[in-house]
Amino acid sequence: MRIAMLVSLIRPTGPIIVGISLGFTLSLLSVTWVDESCDSDWMGAADEMLIGQPGSSKGARKPSSISTGTTENGNVEEDFEPRIVPYNKPAQEGPPKKVFRAKYASTELGIHERLFVSVFTSKTTISTLAVAINRTLNHHLDGRLIFFTGTRNRKLPNGMFVVAHGDERPVPNMFQSVRYLLEHHIADYDWFFFVQDDTYTQPERLKTLVSHLSMDLQLYMGHPGEFIGGETQGRYCHSGPGFLLSHTENWINEFMYRLHKHFTEIELQKTYEEIEKLQSEIKNVSKVAVDGNKSALWPIGITPPFEPKSRFEVLRWDYFTEDSFFSCVDGAPKCQLNGADRDDVTDVIKVAVEELNKKYNPFVQLSAPRLVNGYRRLDHTRGMEYTLDLQFQATTESGHQKSITLRVHLVRPLSQVEIIPMPYVTEATRVHVLLPLTSYDSHAALRFLDHCSSNLFETGENAVLNFLFTYEPAEAQKVSTNDVFSEVKAKITSIEHRYPSVKVSWISIKTESPGLLRILDIVSRKHPVETLFLLVTVDTMLNSEFLNRCRMNAISGWQAFFPIHFQEYDPGVAYPDQVPPASPDLVREVGHFDRYTFEEGCFYNYDYMSSRTRMSGDLQENEELLESLDLYDVFVQYSGLHVFRAVEPALRQAYRNRTCDPRLSEDVFHRCLQSNLESQGSRSQLAMLIFEQEPGNNT
Repeated sequence: MRIAMLVSLIRPTGPIIVGISLGFTLSLLSVTWVDESCDSDWMGAADEMLIGQPGSSKGARKPSSISTGTTENGNVEEDFEPRIVPYNKPAQEGPPKKVFRAKYASTELGIHERLFVSVFTSKTTISTLAVAINRTLNHHLDGRLIFFTGTRNRKLPNGMFVVAHGDERPVPNMFQSVRYLLEHHIADYDWFFFVQDDTYTQPERLKTLVSHLSMDLQLYMGHPGEFIGGETQGRYCHSGPGFLLSHTENWINEFMYRLHKHFTEIELQKTYEEIEKLQSEIKNVSKVAVDGNKSALWPIGITPPFEPKSRFEVLRWDYFTEDSFFSCVDGAPKCQLNGADRDDVTDVIKVAVEELNKKYNPFVQLSAPRLVNGYRRLDHTRGMEYTLDLQFQATTESGHQKSITLRVHLVRPLSQVEIIPMPYVTEATRVHVLLPLTSYDSHAALRFLDHCSSNLFETGENAVLNFLFTYEPAEAQKVSTNDVFSEVKAKITSIEHRYPSVKVSWISIKTESPGLLRILDIVSRKHPVETLFLLVTVDTMLNSEFLNRCRMNAISGWQAFFPIHFQEYDPGVAYPDQVPPASPDLVREVGHFDRYTFEEGCFYNYDYMSSRTRMSGDLQENEELLESLDLYDVFVQYSGLHVFRAVEPALRQAYRNRTCDPRLSEDVFHRCLQSNLESQGSRSQLAMLIFEQEPGNNT
């Protein structure tokens, strides 16, 4: 009885007792098994990770520690206990960016409406058939219904959204409708259905159709039709039964481009037909002219070639090959064909091959063209002319081949000249003349002030003179005792006493670098943005005519003006054994237009500041830009304006043997040297001077 009671008490806890006992037993067996397998080779790596090196008394390491391996004597290194490294949020450099969140979740997730229905209607059916379509279709759609018509009618049915294009023709109406949807609704719907107003559409079947189609599918679905007549090949969908277009934007854009290409080709073909008709009329009329067929110059309808009146007006032909050009801008005898020049030569050869094949096809087929000789010249009255010697592999209909060389003439005519509107400017704008000066130019500045007194101050010209005195560090230390510009400043003071209404301002700048941009940066900050600047040199001779052209050619936000002044030659070379005239004429024996100088310029302060702002990114990579670039380069590369560079007959400079500063950039220094050399005299004058100096020629 007692045994039965004991069994009844133990029975519920029996499985628990057996499980605990079994667990301890298996645990002891497991420890014994791991210890016995420590000597095996293939468990060596696992043994190191679990309980350390074999034979070590250290035993198993802590589960949270990291073993660093063994030392050189085979001992186990100490375990490293992990430590918590606090996370420090990095400092934010600027203000946090404002995250734009859409108003609706569907917009942020890019969820589109399913269907957009477009109905083509007309003036006569908009109040009947279109109304019926609206009543039977609109309230059954989950998307939107819109009506397109070509006629603008003041009386439109109520409750209908109508878009009028102004053209009743079916094709333009459809084209404008697709374009309207592309511009206004392409991002809002997955499917676009187009249908005529005389077609009944069952809305439920239409919705079922689009619900089983993928939104990423490029689909143009409808009742197929064939193009009848003309050269156009292919199939299209009738607009009467309706057609379906998918949302995929690239597909809609391929569709738009194909329509545009089709209509453009039609217009281009009409233009070619009109040109051929006009050429035929010119040929017929030329037969009864005085000169006969000679009056019909090639190509027909293009301005005849320029006829020079003297040997100085003969246009030069430039020689080129497929790889090289032999009339380089920098004066080199040969240079590589790159950029637009290479594209031009490639295009001309391609056109020549196409036209020759049209002429000789199908009797002879020309292939493998190779340019033997190429000549081109720019005729400003009609365009670019080409003469090409091309070598071909000619293949006849019977298969015979032969290498032949043909000479062709081509003309790339000038397109229609258009008048570009320019912003309004006035000659009443005040000009701020900027004259940078160094100690080398102090004496020439006195002559510049005398010239300004007679040409600007006495005439009451609306101009302000600003001297920019640039001191080197050694000169700046002696400014109180020995000012290198003391004579110039005294001259300015006397002029202001003579002309009470004239104020000549100056700025003293201490710098180790003679870079002009650093000086202009200081001046720019001291003047309003609407200030018109005129940058000059001490040799510039100003007058009212040039100042007016400076005002007219410098346009704020539009254009900067860099004139090419007329540089007079050395009087000893231009007038040997003669007294130079006070005001010489503008002839080639007196001087030339110096294209190597960019020292004068008319520009607005706002345009200069904008250019310097765009230049800041490149300055971070190359700080030497402030010394290597001149003002002209800055406007060309960074302003985004139209830089107007033209000869200016009213701007002249008297000859002076200038000293080129070697601290300037290499390009600027080289241009200065080239300008000095070409300002000595003309070639004939210099040749005569050398001839007279040779022994035995002084007779």
